Amino acid sequence: MAGSLTKLPPIDIAGHEPTTRGNLEHPMRIMTRRAAGLHPGGWDDAARAEVAVFFDGLAPEWHFRTSPQRQAVVTDALTRGLPRDLGGADVCVELGSGIGAYTPQLAEHWPRVLAVDVALEMLRLAPAGPGHRLLADGAHLPLADGGASAVVLVNCFLFPHEVDRVLAPDGVLVWVNSSGEDTPIHLPPEDVVAAMPGGWTGVQSTAGTGIWSVVRRHRNP
Repeated sequence: MAGSLTKLPPIDIAGHEPTTRGNLEHPMRIMTRRAAGLHPGGWDDAARAEVAVFFDGLAPEWHFRTSPQRQAVVTDALTRGLPRDLGGADVCVELGSGIGAYTPQLAEHWPRVLAVDVALEMLRLAPAGPGHRLLADGAHLPLADGGASAVVLVNCFLFPHEVDRVLAPDGVLVWVNSSGEDTPIHLPPEDVVAAMPGGWTGVQSTAGTGIWSVVRRHRNP
């Protein structure tokens, strides 16, 4: 069983427009599908180095890509998407945290946020708090098995087996593409659950031009 998603009604976000225009040929779109195991080539040291150099180069102007509308997409995912029985939620792993634009929103839901990025220049520009900053490859996280209550990916590569490894048995995966299909690092929600090992269920929706899904391992009634 690959998984199933329940669609929630879309919401409008006034003034929300894509900040970039991704497509199937965009190098980061290809890398996204490689990382998720949906495209030949997979993820290796060369891929990691290429991505790090790419985003190091974009770091100085990355703040121009943040906006209240993009933050509203993340807020909607957390507000409508998170299950109510998160009990015991503690550690959130934010992969692709960049300059820390969304870390404060996550800190409102989890007492500890580990903000991870592969691009050193992005982390240099991020504030000291509220998250704990970590330079690491999302495919090889220095975390114990089952140590995360949540893994949040906002416009970040999905590494299915590593996310599965670090998530607690009842943990949640939050996937957000703030510009929807125009996001260079994009996967449809259906591809997210299909890429994850085992069966996953959850909800998905659109907010403005963004899309999101929140899923967890399938549990028998």
